[in-house]
Amino acid sequence: MINKLIENIKRTNAPIVVGLDPMLSYIPEHIAREAFAERGETMEGAAEAVWLFNKAIVDATCDLIPAVKPQIAMYEQFGIPGLQVFKRTVDYCKEKGLVVIGDVKRGDIGSTSAAYATAHLGKVQVGSKTFMPFGEDFATVNPYLGTDGIKPFLDVCGEEKKGIFILVKTSNPSSGEFQDRLVDGRPLYELVGEKVAEWADSCMGDAYSYVGAVVGATYPEMGKVLRRIMPKSYILVPGYGAQGGKAADLVHYFNEDGLGAIVNSSRGIIAAYKQEKYASFGAEHFADASRQAVVDMIADINGALAAR
Repeated sequence: MINKLIENIKRTNAPIVVGLDPMLSYIPEHIAREAFAERGETMEGAAEAVWLFNKAIVDATCDLIPAVKPQIAMYEQFGIPGLQVFKRTVDYCKEKGLVVIGDVKRGDIGSTSAAYATAHLGKVQVGSKTFMPFGEDFATVNPYLGTDGIKPFLDVCGEEKKGIFILVKTSNPSSGEFQDRLVDGRPLYELVGEKVAEWADSCMGDAYSYVGAVVGATYPEMGKVLRRIMPKSYILVPGYGAQGGKAADLVHYFNEDGLGAIVNSSRGIIAAYKQEKYASFGAEHFADASRQAVVDMIADINGALAAR
């Protein structure tokens, strides 16, 4: 699947991913009214509003982008109906030819880790039949439990030719409480990066590994170091835009071939119509605002790469 991601990035010339992280506060009133009229002011109604919102944004942007990244927590908050819409969103995006990165941040050991890997990347056997539970192409994984937590994902990646992005240096302000702590004189995130590079070597696609890393846009100097440590891993970069990450800071996350990183924007795109810059679109044309935000982000990232 890493090969397909790279093909999509080359085809669109867009090293970006749209984070489908819907909150009810992002959803325009006319969409919510339509959903509530059909399903009521219920969990089912909220989930339907999320689906209508997601579908409009995907329809408006799918020809411009290589991938999407739905964050499962935004769906879980609406219970079982929300999870059903998560699955519906995954399936719809794949029908559109998009690579789907499930932002699920799983981390456990043994059979529990194997079950998480099966749920999001693999297949489950039920009697004589086989099913793909959620069916994402990639999943985000927490490495805190070490190899015991990662190996079940590596096994499924090898079987299904799918991938993972391992949390290495996250974009949130308090990430340094643990990730920056010195171990034998070196920050922990560097040691995690070295382990990711080791796992990456064991699970290669053509030029890049099925094993990628999450490195936040808000720490560009650390990203520069981690790019050297993990040369074969694609880097998923959260924190662009709304969290303060700037395109000029991200050029070192990319390799000399212009590949090696994919930059995420979530509310900066899906809630673009709420920004002053895109306010002229209005809530009725929220998806058109999202499309313009995608166009602007692609130009911003590619402009920074061309200038480096």
